[in-house]
Amino acid sequence: MDRHIVSKTVVKAIAVVLMVWAVSCALNPVTGKRELMLLSSADELAMGRQTDPQVIQTFGQYEDADLARYVAALGKKLGALSHQPNLAYSIKVLDSPVVNAFAVPGGYVYLTRGILAYLNDEAELAGVVAHEIGHIAARHSAQRYSRAQVAQLGLGLGAMVSKTFRKYADVAQFGVGMLFLSFSRDDERQADALGVEYSSKAGYDANHMANLFVSLERLNPGEAQGGLPGWFSTHPNPPDRIAAIKRDTQEWRAKIQQTQFAINRDQYLRQIDGIVFGEDPRQGYVEGNIFYHPQLRFQFPVPAGWKVNNTASQVQMFNQEQNAVILFSMAPEKTPSAAADAFINESKGVVVKSERTQVNGMQAHRIISDVTTEQGLIRVLSYFIQKEKTVYVFLGYTGQAQFSGYFPVFDQTMSRFKNLTDLNKINVKADHLAVKRTTTQGSLRQALQKFGGPEDKWEALAIINGMKLGDAVPGNTIIKLVVK
Repeated sequence: MDRHIVSKTVVKAIAVVLMVWAVSCALNPVTGKRELMLLSSADELAMGRQTDPQVIQTFGQYEDADLARYVAALGKKLGALSHQPNLAYSIKVLDSPVVNAFAVPGGYVYLTRGILAYLNDEAELAGVVAHEIGHIAARHSAQRYSRAQVAQLGLGLGAMVSKTFRKYADVAQFGVGMLFLSFSRDDERQADALGVEYSSKAGYDANHMANLFVSLERLNPGEAQGGLPGWFSTHPNPPDRIAAIKRDTQEWRAKIQQTQFAINRDQYLRQIDGIVFGEDPRQGYVEGNIFYHPQLRFQFPVPAGWKVNNTASQVQMFNQEQNAVILFSMAPEKTPSAAADAFINESKGVVVKSERTQVNGMQAHRIISDVTTEQGLIRVLSYFIQKEKTVYVFLGYTGQAQFSGYFPVFDQTMSRFKNLTDLNKINVKADHLAVKRTTTQGSLRQALQKFGGPEDKWEALAIINGMKLGDAVPGNTIIKLVVK
């Protein structure tokens, strides 16, 4: 390669960066400093409005009107004390067992029912919500987006600052994908500090914000589950995080000059009494390499050894090598043929074979097609199956060279889709949290023994309660149990 061409390219890239820096610096509402920001406040609002329905569709919203009102009211109270008090903060509970909370620009905060199960008082909840509001107030997601665009340089940056920005680099493309990006440790530290500030100003004991980190260290949620990352996957955990929260709490207590700070343990625990805990089998579960959906009354086999992620909008199945995938979802079209046509049009696929067929007495359409992706050419086996008024879609894909080897696996799963009629598989129940009040003083171990919980579950229940089995529990104390 000609070194003069390389030099011109570098000079051009630097010039573009300087141009963007000149026109795209904005004041950070938290620090008051100017920083590179390729998204305006209006862009952030648009991103939030566009991403919110994607989040709800992907992960599902937990149906509990009282709980929804409770967290929404708390979020608005904390948001009004933030560095961006004019945002209309929206706090929603997702129907996911994964222990996580996250924020989207524009004032959108999401709490999973999984994380609510491991919180033990309103002060802890306030700390988590205030932390996420801190990410929004400090514009951390917008900063990540801007830095990612700068890394691309060249035409990418030019498009970002041009009048055709919305046409060629629509912020909606950022979408749900940004939920899987980790914040930096500096961002987390700042969000912690802002969480302490906002929750303290709201009158809560911000020391309790650190309790969740202690529980999560014991729980160790590990890798992403159900299509959504765990808390530690998206929130790096510096070793001095708890100590820093406690130092910040003392500083804000001194500034506020207030002696009483709310914890509201009983009030919070009553709010989550009865909340679904863990995976909800009524929304689909795997047993004996068969996926059952009790509510929608269908079943299909899962390839042996494949991993299954069941989300509100899609079932994802991956082999161990992660070079073959089966996706299962619903189509908006009214007939299998219409759904098949829509898939080919949208994917710009080249049809290899297309035929009408039946699957266990249900009308269906089967297609083999080649689709060009950014990663190269893939071959796709698709089934579009009509069950009552719904068209269900299977997409099995892998590299073109590997397709013949995976075709029997794909076809066996798709062609064995059928109605679920077994009442034993239909009448399953989800686990729930139940709050019980102790009558006498004793250890947590003694309390669990009195309530009749199985001994092999005691350690897990201790973590859920934010305690250890040997901890003293006074009489008249509410503790959480897991029941059917």
